[in-house]
Amino acid sequence: MTDRIPQLTLMSRTYCHLCHDMEAALRPLLDEFGVGLQVLDVDADPALEARYDELVPVLLLDGQELCHYFLDEPRVRQALECLRS
Repeated sequence: MTDRIPQLTLMSRTYCHLCHDMEAALRPLLDEFGVGLQVLDVDADPALEARYDELVPVLLLDGQELCHYFLDEPRVRQALECLRS
């Protein structure tokens, strides 16, 4: 049996400076908690674009939104701490 590495998902756009800022701000948390990050370009998928369009960046954990526009570090920390328990 293999342990699944928890993974955050960042809904992003290649030209979005807020998206790049959130990804950079996440790096220390990813290292600290040992979680992965999947970055999805909403412009590459019409369904994602329709869902997230002007909300990007949006950070998800298991499909649940943790924050959008800016990193809510306390909320993300809380969610990741719950994974440890």
